[in-house]
Amino acid sequence: MAIVRRTLDHIRRMKPRINRAKIDATMEADIRRHMIEDGQDPDRNLSDFTPVVPPQVLRKHLGMTQAKFARALRIPLSTLRNWEQGRVLPDPAARSLLTIVARNPKAALKALAV
Repeated sequence: MAIVRRTLDHIRRMKPRINRAKIDATMEADIRRHMIEDGQDPDRNLSDFTPVVPPQVLRKHLGMTQAKFARALRIPLSTLRNWEQGRVLPDPAARSLLTIVARNPKAALKALAV
């Protein structure tokens, strides 16, 4: 595959490939159908949804450096940095760990202490 080089000016002049008319015409019924086709339950009760505190926010709230927080969680420093910089999202187990630390930091960090 050939590498295509474009200047920023060229990219800015390009017409977007978004079909706004199609997006605007999309109805709730279409979205519901798409969710079902994708294996999602459109009627799912989201009351059990727990947002995960972003790792950087949690770390700063605890007053820890990246190195100290990574050691406390027993993860590589590079993993924490990747999470904080948005390169990689924490996997489900890591999200669970972050949720536990956010909800009860003292007990969680004590349990993880070496």
